[in-house]
Parts: sequence; structure tokens; C-alpha cells
Amino acid sequence: MMLGNDTAGGRPGPQVQGWIRQIRKEQAAGLDLATAAEEVRLSFEGLTGSGLSEGQHAAWQAAIDYIRVASTESVEHSSIAIRRPRRGDWYRGSSPDDANWPPMKAHLLVRQNWSEASAISLDASSTEVVSLMEDPSLLEFRGRGMVVGYVQSGKTANMLAVTAKAVDAGYRFVIYLAGMTNALRRQTQSRFEADLRAQNRYGWHLHTTLDDDGDFRTPPNQWFSVMDPAQVAVVKKNVTPLRRLVETISKTPPALRERMPVLVIDDECDQASVNASGSQYDTTAINGLIRHLLALLPRVQYVGYTATPFANVLINPRTPEGLPDDLYPEDFILALPRPDGYSGTDSLFGEEPADAQSETPAQTGADAIREIPLPERDAVRPSSSRERETFSASVPPSLDDALRYFIMATAARAVRGDAAKHSCMLVHTTVFTLAHTRLAGAIGIWLDSFGKDWITPANRERLRQQWEREQKRVPPAAFGHTLIPFEEIAGQISSTVDELQIVIENSASDVRLDFSVSARKYIVIGGSVLARGLTIEGLCVSYFVRTTSQYDTLLQMGRWFGFRRGYEDLPRIWMTADLSEAFRDLSIVETEIRADIGQFAERGLTPADFAVRIRQIPGMTITAAKKMISAEVCDVSFSGEHLQTIRFPYRDPTRLKENWRAGVRLLEAIDGSIRIENRSQGRLIRDVPLGLVRSFLEAYSASRLDQFAGELLSYVDAESIAPDHPFGFWNVGVIEPRDGPPSTIALGAFGKVKMVTRSRLNLPRTDAMADIKALMSRRDALLDVDGGPDGEDWASIKRYRQSIVGDKVPLLLLYAIDRNSSPSPSSQYRTKLDAAADVLGLGIVFPDRGELKRYVRVRLQDDDAAVDDIPEFATVE
Repeated sequence: MMLGNDTAGGRPGPQVQGWIRQIRKEQAAGLDLATAAEEVRLSFEGLTGSGLSEGQHAAWQAAIDYIRVASTESVEHSSIAIRRPRRGDWYRGSSPDDANWPPMKAHLLVRQNWSEASAISLDASSTEVVSLMEDPSLLEFRGRGMVVGYVQSGKTANMLAVTAKAVDAGYRFVIYLAGMTNALRRQTQSRFEADLRAQNRYGWHLHTTLDDDGDFRTPPNQWFSVMDPAQVAVVKKNVTPLRRLVETISKTPPALRERMPVLVIDDECDQASVNASGSQYDTTAINGLIRHLLALLPRVQYVGYTATPFANVLINPRTPEGLPDDLYPEDFILALPRPDGYSGTDSLFGEEPADAQSETPAQTGADAIREIPLPERDAVRPSSSRERETFSASVPPSLDDALRYFIMATAARAVRGDAAKHSCMLVHTTVFTLAHTRLAGAIGIWLDSFGKDWITPANRERLRQQWEREQKRVPPAAFGHTLIPFEEIAGQISSTVDELQIVIENSASDVRLDFSVSARKYIVIGGSVLARGLTIEGLCVSYFVRTTSQYDTLLQMGRWFGFRRGYEDLPRIWMTADLSEAFRDLSIVETEIRADIGQFAERGLTPADFAVRIRQIPGMTITAAKKMISAEVCDVSFSGEHLQTIRFPYRDPTRLKENWRAGVRLLEAIDGSIRIENRSQGRLIRDVPLGLVRSFLEAYSASRLDQFAGELLSYVDAESIAPDHPFGFWNVGVIEPRDGPPSTIALGAFGKVKMVTRSRLNLPRTDAMADIKALMSRRDALLDVDGGPDGEDWASIKRYRQSIVGDKVPLLLLYAIDRNSSPSPSSQYRTKLDAAADVLGLGIVFPDRGELKRYVRVRLQDDDAAVDDIPEFATVE
């Protein structure tokens, strides 16, 4: 007997849900709503031999009303979600009387001290995720989606909020695939029990526990039963527990499986879940078990969570016949917004400035990275696996500085009133466990010595100078804090040293991290266990020399990303120059992936229509080679992009002068009858023939590593033969600041031009390249049009230009850069350009021709592919 025809809180009761399922089944056969509902009613009356009772008729009508509303109302989807079209949206948010999300939200606000703004953001983003999932009332469904967050950005909170809302909406079984280690599994189980289950204790049935051996085990009756409480299993991504889970589901009678809408949440879905066998016709053990698990369930939604989706978007969506479907997120990809207060790559390296001449603190980034000289690496890690047994650790000068700073930063937090909160330092050097033990011993000896000697006048003065230097490099006032005098720091140093504990966190260690009690002051030494997922509370200092050539592995090792409320000015990172440069490059890759998702959403594309591109970085691989068996290096379109040279061989006078002469030849070749227009940002020549521009691009080279020219010219050539003959003529301009110094050499038809100032980033580089970070200001893209939006983003600027000039005329901008460009006196992270000659930079604004850009992606279409790296030419959506 079906009971419950209510729709309390907007949720249909069981009887209404039954009618909804039957009506939707008829709709799936192609009937409109009215006809489908009538067919279901007549069928019911034919089976029962009588008309609908009053209650049944009310439930039938309620089902019709519910489907009608669901087909017209929808959740507002963000600009960073691409999704498969559906037969109307089924989920429109939580109701006040729901059993799980409202009490969870109250718990976050009251007990976890979340801000109202953070709770509202979590509410909105989790609602969007659930709305992208399949409707649990459907008789049969299979969904594949992915949520892209940031490293250490609160993905677990989003997972739990999605769980709460999904169960409130009708999902009855939630399976978390929670990392590959016991520590990560326990961390997820603990968060679930504290933030969700504790607020509705009798609404959940747990198949796993917090114990060390609390992973999934086969239940006594050998299968899963349907029950009122929602069932939950937090399962480590290891073969044994996954195999038990699959066997239990396979033994569950099909009639029971059909009654259980299942949500599978795969945390760190790029790790272990992706097939790394090197062949589509074979699977790695964990990938095969997850695919088998999903294939056994007739009503299942899979949602992967990761901050590094590189491997996932390179899965081939076309599964060979006879194998269970793979995990390609064909239904939706959602990029979560960056939470307020989150410190990520932008916080370190800055955002792209709107005005390249004037950068705000948010655009410069925090001067928080300190260099570890390469020779000092051998003091903290074996130089090779052969030397791990004979490795003898010591504390080199860079680690000495890092340890001293960590002690002072922890003391500073005590001065601010955070003495009862965790404060940690991460030392991540190698995967070898014996090396961790020996380095811990060396640091222990250092701590003993420091505790006795820091008070001497010479050592105390050294600490004072380091503290005051650090306060200048990352001013506390930029984060709303006040300077802390060294004398106040000194008053806390001895007690801080007394509280410090050295913890080795690896597979062989007995003592592990424990944040269940307050005021832990840890120096954490480890390797692989610290490389992904594990949260280190109160992280202040990172000392990082472990290398990898893979994007995803490197980004995941950035444990310093996250929330640092109350001590945003204090975190510091010690790393080698090559690692710093790799993270800077990866920040561009991160930005581009999110930009692509936004662009696809704007064009109404889905993950099944087009794959997310991934820029290649010289010397690095995107992910493990065996995860990239379906990846291809593909053709590149620059449609709708603006491009700018940001790196120059500033010590190479020959290259710099050749580039300048290329600009001179371009402008001298222009017909003298063409009028030069004076514009507010500089000067402009319209309708320059493509042949002249092409010759200039062939001759120009910003870097010896540059490979953009060939790809750029191939794109221009391909476009120029299109039926409407675009790109036949270009607008060419020079950007000139009103007070810029004149160039010593004329620039063709423009004569001597006013030069711009572009100092270089103060980066330790080994390739004699100057990185200026940004050449173009947003207003520069409007050189050839009048008016335009002020203070808008790049997309708005380019849309406005195109509305005036159309989609056939690119804009080429030249910038004469003063060789003696100096930064502002207050700049902490720039230095004088000091180039061997004046530099000619260039920017290009391409109209949006509707093509999509591809760097590396999985093949979804039968198109030809050919592209090389594009390392030195910055492209921004």
C-alpha cells in the first residue's frame, strides 16, 4: 500500500512520488504531460477495476503539478557549470523543514563559527550540485558529474552539504570513496559524523566507523536492505574494502537495488579512480571495481570531487563494447567559486591586473615565497634512491631560517590571542621514510640548541632583524592586522619552543597527527601521506623540496593553500626556484581550465560536446602517462582571445634589436597615404594588409622557447581562407603613455614613440628571461573604438569592441618598453628591468569567431590534431 500524498516542504510524499515516476516513464516515451498523466490514470483504473479515490486523485493531481513546476522552474546555474540538458530541473533547493541540511547549516554557523556569507555561499553551490544530479524519483538513471574545487578549499564541506540535500530530496544510500589512506578515510568519516550525522542521529545508518579497522565490511546478512534511515559507507579506495562493497551489492536482490537511489561521491577522484592501465581494454583494479559498482546499480549518481581534474577530463567517454562505462563526467562539470578568505595560487602570484602600469595588492600577490638554494637540498633529502640508506640529514641555512620564522610566527599568533589554536610547520622533502626519521633527528637537535641559545644578544638580534624584515615584506596591515613588536614576540618564544612536537607522518610512523585536542604545535615531516587530501591545521610554514613533473601531483602537494583566518599575513613557503616557477605556471593552467568551463557554459556546450583543454608546460607532464592514453595534442584556435608577450630575453641585445627592426619594417612598409590616428591611449593605423602583419609575426620572437608563432600563423592562415575572408586587414596601434620617455630609435611610421614602464618580477630564474607578468591593460583593447565599458572584465571589453568592429578585424598592439623600467619604490616583488636594449612587446586581440581553443584534450570528434607547446605567450579568455 502506498502511503503519504503530502508535499510538505515542497517534497512529494511516497504516493505522489509513485505517480511522478509512472508519469515520467510515459513522458520518456514521447508523450506530453497531459497525455502521459491521463495514460497513467487509465492504466491504474484498468488494473484496479475502479476509479481513483479522493486521496488518490489528489495525489495524481499533485504529481502533475509537481512535474509542471519542475519543468518551468530551475536553479540559477553559475557561469562555471556545463551541463547536459534535461527534461526540466527537478531540484530547487532545501526546505526549512528538511531533516538534514537546515540543522547542518545551523551547526556550521553556531558551533563551527562560520560567517553568514560563507554559509550562504555553501548553500548556493551545494544546491547547484544537487540540481545537476539525477532526480532520485526516476525509475532508472545513471549520472556522471564532476565538481572542481581548489586545493584545501573546503571541498569536504560541499560534499557533506550535497549529501544532506540529496538525502533530503530522496537519495537513500551514500557511498564516499575517501582517499587511499586510513588517515584520509578517518578524516572524511569524522567530518561526516561531526557535521552531519550528529545533527540528525537517527536519520542515518552507518556501515563504517572511525576505528582504524572501521572500513567497510560485509554485513551479517550478506546484502543491503532497504531501510528508513539513509545508509552511508565511507570506503577507502583500496581493493579489499571496495571488493567487499561490490560483492555485497551484487548479492543484494535486484528488487531491493531498484528501490535504492544511490549517490557515489568520489573524493580526490583523479587519484586511483582513473584507469592507469595504459589501455582502454584493460583496467586497473580500483578503476575496474568502481565501474563494476556503478554498473550494478540501476539508480546511481556518481559525482567526483577534485582540485586537479587533469586526468578526469582526459578519460575517453567512448567505452569499448563489453566493458562497464568509465568515469568521464559526461553530464556536468561544475567549478566551485573561490571561497572568501581562501589563500590559493592567486594569493601568492597575484591576479592579472586591469592596468599593467598600476597594480593593486591583490594583483601583486603576497611576497611569501623564500628560496631554497639547490645545493641545500642534499642536506634534507637523499640525492637518489641508492643513497637513502646512507643519507645523513642536517639543517641547512634555509631550513634554519624557516624554523626560526615558524617559532616567531607561532609566538605572534599567541600574542594575537590564538595560543589555544593549532600551529604547524610542514617539512616535505622526499618519499623515503628513513630520510624522514633522520631529518627529524637533525631538527630535534636544532630545537634543543635553539631553546638554549636564542636568548643570547647576537641570536636575539638576528631574530629581531628577521622578524622585522618579514613584517615589511608581507605587511600585516594589508590583511587588517597590526604590526607586532619583536619584544612581544620574544616574550612567547620560550613557551612556544617547549610546546613544539616533531611528528613523522608516513606509512611507517607510530605517532601520528592528532588535532582532536587543542593547541597542537607540530613540526610535521613526511612524504606521500602529506601529498594529498590530509589537512594540516594551522599551517604557518612550509619547507618544500620534493619534486615532481606532473601538474596534478605538484598542485596537490601545495598543503599551504587554504584558510588562514586571523593569521593571513604570517604563512611563508620555502621552496626551490624551479618549484616556484612551476607553481606560477600552474596558476595560469588553473585559471584557463575555469575560463574554459565558463566559456563552454556561455555557449551552451556540455562535457559530451567538447573537452576541457589543458595548456602544456615545457618540462612537465599533465598527469601520469598511463592516464593519458586517450589524450591528444590538438589544434589551437585563438578565437576571442587576447594574447600578450610577458617574457623577454632581456640580456640578449641581438634578439631585442631584431624584434624592434621587425616592428620598424612593418610600419615602414605601410602605404604612406594611410592616416595615423591619435587616440587617448596612443596612435593607430587602420586596415593594414594581412601580408605585412604576417611577415612581422614571422620575424618576431619573444623567447628562445617560444613556439607560438607557427601555431598563431597557422590559425591566421586557416581563418583567412574562410568564406567570409576575415583577418584580411588588421588595425595596428602603439600604446603610448602621456608622460612616457621617448624611444631613442624611431618605430617606422610612428617615429620616436613614448615608452611604457614594465619592470620585471623579482624571480630567481636560470634562463635569462624577464617575466613582467602583464603587458596589456584592459583599456588598450579599445584603442580602435570609441567609448566602451570602464572597469569591466576582459570579456566585456572584448565583446564591446567586437560590437563595433565586427568579427573580421584583429587588433595588433605594439609596446615600446623602456629598458630602464623601474618598479615603484614600495614594490617588494619587482626589480628594475635593466634590459640590454629597449624591448618591443606585442599584444593581439582576436575577434570571437566561434571556434573553441584546444591544447591537450581527449578526442571527442574525428578532427585532425597537431599542436606544440605555447609556453611564453600568455593567453587569457
